[in-house]
Amino acid sequence: MIHTQTKNMTEGVIWKQLLLFFFPIVLGTFFQQLYNTVDAMIVGKAVGKEALAAVGGATGNLISLLVGFFVGVSSGATVIISQYHGAGKDRDVSRATHTACALALLFGGTLTVFGLVFSPYLLGWMQTPQAVMPHATAYLRIYFLGMVPQMIYNMGAGILRAVGDSRRPLFFLVAACLTNIVLDLLLVMGLGMGVAGAALATILSQLVSAVLVAVTLMRTVASYRLRPSRVRLHADMVGKIVKIGLPAGLQSVMYSVSNVLIQTAVNGFDTDVLAGWTAYGKLDGLFWMTVNAFGVAITTFSGQNFGAGRFDRLKKGVRVTLLQAFLGTLVVSGFLWLAGEGLYHLFTGDDAVVEQGMHILHTLVPFYMTYLCVEVLSGAVRGTGDSVIPTLMTLFGVCLLRVAWILVVLPMHHRLDVVLYAYPITWSLTSVMFIIYYRHGSWLRRGMRKLTLEEVRHD
Repeated sequence: MIHTQTKNMTEGVIWKQLLLFFFPIVLGTFFQQLYNTVDAMIVGKAVGKEALAAVGGATGNLISLLVGFFVGVSSGATVIISQYHGAGKDRDVSRATHTACALALLFGGTLTVFGLVFSPYLLGWMQTPQAVMPHATAYLRIYFLGMVPQMIYNMGAGILRAVGDSRRPLFFLVAACLTNIVLDLLLVMGLGMGVAGAALATILSQLVSAVLVAVTLMRTVASYRLRPSRVRLHADMVGKIVKIGLPAGLQSVMYSVSNVLIQTAVNGFDTDVLAGWTAYGKLDGLFWMTVNAFGVAITTFSGQNFGAGRFDRLKKGVRVTLLQAFLGTLVVSGFLWLAGEGLYHLFTGDDAVVEQGMHILHTLVPFYMTYLCVEVLSGAVRGTGDSVIPTLMTLFGVCLLRVAWILVVLPMHHRLDVVLYAYPITWSLTSVMFIIYYRHGSWLRRGMRKLTLEEVRHD
């Protein structure tokens, strides 16, 4: 048996608790980003810029759109389990764990079938350039064969993080990353399999991480132990998970739909712009993995403290997380600004691609700070079980405004800069909405009333 490595985030020094939880997440995300980046680097160098555009730009947003919805729904399980763990309700933790694993299998199978059938049609709808289309179609169809392992890992890692264990998901991602790098070198550069080799390396590495997380859950002695014979959909748990997770899934879809629309707009420029955008997306991942890790940290912190009734501690945690996220973003922004050109040359030797990538970087990096409140405040609110209103704010502030910008403003001024401005404008406006909603406090008052009613029913 593996002893429990759970962390009770309802006690101790807040900034230390958050950082100890944050660093394994951000390092794990770094390794996850690394093996996606290695795919792009090796394919870009070994096959060419059309293949580079396919592995990232043409397929990345589509993958985010489809996978992000199910991962978002799955996040409802993380919130529920963190609340039960904070409240010491071991039986409910177990039931939620087995329901979550059943959902992972269901979601993974659904995505595999959908991706295999509809990938070429979706790429055509996105106006993927003909030079890129064969590479992108091959990559997507192989990639979607790995959806069940990917969903198992994501759900299993979410369960571990819900109980305060962010270290073991890191170890599993390191193992997956190393596997992916070795297989990339073997399949793409050694055997000349091109984008198909990169996709195959990715799904095999995801299988490694899925097996590791499943074995860990089955061997633990804690309340979240996974017993395969008990994996089933408990109707009440499904309802609670979906109630919280469905808005999060829809929010992810909104982001992805708007990004797919932007990707479609970028596809209307030449291949140099598309390849530069793809390479920027890999560098841009340094920011997103940092801020998303703070979002995961505050969601777990909020869920455990909300479940334990530590509401003042929850609010203090939000303030600490905002400060930490600000400092982290400052470091990432400075690094990208200073090292960007050298980093681009890791992906391509084409000077025109590097020039386009640097222009994109210099336009967007100064505005990263405008997004922080969206990630941190929505994570804190979602940890209490309130996910509907944050989703509605994101619907308006991110999705609808971006769509309007691309459909109305871009046709009048068809320039790359106009496409890029959609990001800081929508980040800023959405952050303002989240600040107002958070400070109003209705999200916490509703959660407290709901918690009181559930305790009465439980008694």
